Amino acid sequence: MNLADEKCPNMRCDDDSTHSSRRRGLEYLASMLDADEQRTLPLPMPIELGANQNEAAIICEGKVEEKIISKALNVPVTCEGRRIRIYRPQLALLRRKFKTTTLYVFSPKIVA
Repeated sequence: MNLADEKCPNMRCDDDSTHSSRRRGLEYLASMLDADEQRTLPLPMPIELGANQNEAAIICEGKVEEKIISKALNVPVTCEGRRIRIYRPQLALLRRKFKTTTLYVFSPKIVA
């Protein structure tokens, strides 16, 4: 996660758009991970929102997302079906901690 070393940290998204991040957020993420985990963490972390927005899911590709979310929420979480299900109060907490390192993805129904 050498993005924190860049003057204006940004990353390219799947749709070729650019997503900018604050250095402080990247440094916070880096403090929770070892070097190998930093390389495997997908940024920005996608947060899938359902139609009613009472629940959300972190789209996860591996154990590093579980580690980050568990530490941030201070509760154990599990990735099931490539998603970590969270609820509105947890979403607010995550967005406060990871505002510029997450990205909303809207979905009519969250599939777990």
